[in-house]
Amino acid sequence: MFRSTLNNYIPSDKTIKRDSGDKSYPIWLIVNPKHPAVRHNIWTPALAEIQDKVYREIHTRIDTTNIYIRNAICDSTIVPNTLNWWGAEVGREIETFREIALEHEPKILISFGAFPFEFLRRAYEILPEKGPKYWSTSNLGDEFGRSIENFDINKTNRIPLLRKVISSGKFIEDHGYFGQHYFHYVGTKIAEKIVENKDHLKIWI
Repeated sequence: MFRSTLNNYIPSDKTIKRDSGDKSYPIWLIVNPKHPAVRHNIWTPALAEIQDKVYREIHTRIDTTNIYIRNAICDSTIVPNTLNWWGAEVGREIETFREIALEHEPKILISFGAFPFEFLRRAYEILPEKGPKYWSTSNLGDEFGRSIENFDINKTNRIPLLRKVISSGKFIEDHGYFGQHYFHYVGTKIAEKIVENKDHLKIWI
């Protein structure tokens, strides 16, 4: 029902630069510039599940037009790797993002994969700092569960999604989500929190 309209707000890889959307919007997406396809491959199917759950519960939809989408850093060539996890340039990007986030205080801050999630942790000064190999699929899955369990509409909620979903469903099996598709699982969980806090979110069509 909703899939035909989902791509309307997602800029193509040719047009998106550093960011798009409205910083005052309560939902932000933080992306690794090396992997822009997550906006289509991960976010679009997750959003379809969110919209479906929301519509079934409260008979309305989220206005996705102004969702704020931001590359964690402006230059994909300085994305940290195993040998050089955080250079000075990345540190400056973290400081810049921290200032923007503290000013606008998004309610739902969704990241995709290891680097954007650790970027957010450091922007919010969450310790201990982690290296690139720590944020495995399993650990990101555990963090997703904690973010949902501890969801608080009065603060910024950092919600990690995977950058890539293995079609075999191994992630789902390992985490006990037997019979549940990853996108259905995360979309439903996020939608439940949105519905619970519907009166505190200015996101509705």
